[in-house]
Amino acid sequence: MTAPAMQLAQLNVARLLAPIDSPQLAGFVARLDEINALAERSPGFVWRFEGDAREGSTSAPGDDALIVNLSVWESSEALFDYVYRSAHKSVMTRRREWFAKAADMHMVLWWVPAGHRPDIAEAMARLDELNAKGPSPAAFSFREAFDVSGRPLGRRVLTTAD
Repeated sequence: MTAPAMQLAQLNVARLLAPIDSPQLAGFVARLDEINALAERSPGFVWRFEGDAREGSTSAPGDDALIVNLSVWESSEALFDYVYRSAHKSVMTRRREWFAKAADMHMVLWWVPAGHRPDIAEAMARLDELNAKGPSPAAFSFREAFDVSGRPLGRRVLTTAD
């Protein structure tokens, strides 16, 4: 029997420094549609949880100041290229203007069977697992990733070019 095709799920969370409709977050809010559209047309993009931070529909359950981004990609390379080698990077360079520095990991990656669409609860459980136990095939980061068969890919050094 052949193993099912796998895709990479990702969740990242960010704690807002101010209300979403505040002047402090205006630069972030102004780019939401552009960055979401960029993701959707990026090579390897499969799916994203469609909510709208401006309406509170991307907040973590019970925490309106914690916004979530959840998506599925064909590969870690495709997601990495979108995050670090596209216009998305220009938003990341300004993140300290809009979001609090996370005390724990704020992004988690894990492999899912092709066609699976994780929900927020599943994704938050993966993030909790990463923060509690460290990187594993069930919950990992770009820095310490695993392939679809669970083999460690080695520690990746993220540079200023990434």
